[in-house]
Amino acid sequence: MQLSEFNFNLPPELIANEPLAVRSASRMLVVERGLDLIQDRTFSEFPNLLRRDDLLVINNTRVFPARVFGRTQTGAKAEVFLVSEIDCHTWRVLARPGRRLRPGKLVEFDGELSAEVLERSEDGSFVIRFSETADLEAKIDTLGRTPLPPYIKRGPDSLDSDRERYQTVYAKNRGAIAAPTAGLHFTPELLAEVRDRGIETAEITLHVGYGTFEPVRSPDLDRHRVAAERFEIGAEASELLESARTDGRRIIAVGTTTTRTLEFVAGKYGAFPPSKGLADLTILPGYRFRAVNALLTNFHLPESSLLILVATFGGHQLIMRAYEHAVEARYRFYSYGDCMFIA
Repeated sequence: MQLSEFNFNLPPELIANEPLAVRSASRMLVVERGLDLIQDRTFSEFPNLLRRDDLLVINNTRVFPARVFGRTQTGAKAEVFLVSEIDCHTWRVLARPGRRLRPGKLVEFDGELSAEVLERSEDGSFVIRFSETADLEAKIDTLGRTPLPPYIKRGPDSLDSDRERYQTVYAKNRGAIAAPTAGLHFTPELLAEVRDRGIETAEITLHVGYGTFEPVRSPDLDRHRVAAERFEIGAEASELLESARTDGRRIIAVGTTTTRTLEFVAGKYGAFPPSKGLADLTILPGYRFRAVNALLTNFHLPESSLLILVATFGGHQLIMRAYEHAVEARYRFYSYGDCMFIA
């Protein structure tokens, strides 16, 4: 299939620039693959759609404030976006304006923290090394800003609340540069309702990186690869996943990041052993899903790898029809938007 087959017209006013006051108040489009059916619901109804023997799998990664601002030695402003950690003080970053950063230059972030530019890569990214400090993470957390997607257009005075709101209520393990946004709809009360119904929940970790939202640049989908991202499945999650797999129970993934992790591990091992490393999987049309039986996901950008994954899971025609319906019904799109449950 070609990239153009995953395009759709989205009016700009449907892009959600603000989160709802109540997380679980989002609308939810339910897509039933077996019945070729689309239904308008609300996310507060989500527990009613689960079966008692389902296993709900969530991604407990925690977003850190990966956008840091400083000045070069000449006093020019520089914005640095921390993309991936190479070692405890060395990072691959994106920067703007990039022309101001050349190997050997220093960027000062405050009186105690600076970084030297080590190299510029062909893809336009940079490698920088922060000055030696024992509390680098704490300094970044203090100086940095939440790395909101570029389509969210708001003034800087409204960004403080995003430190909490652009984070799932179950976020634990620091390391993501973007939120696993399907999880943003959950509240502690709704999770408690799920568990009160006897439905098990497994927590895995995939640290969302630049690869998740990197644009698909080739019209030929077979040429696109999603960059590998760090993941971990602990012993407790492994036991729950193996029990569901061997019993033939539904495994419900909250988000495309959870889906990629489970599918990568199932494809590599044929099971769900305790494991960690780099999830290196690109899901394209024709892929056979081995792990996930149902998927909760937000609405994604046209021609994105995330939309391609969702359409591969739900069926291209049905998902594109669901997106057309979501636009007509004025659903809210993208990170702070509404969601879709594909069963």
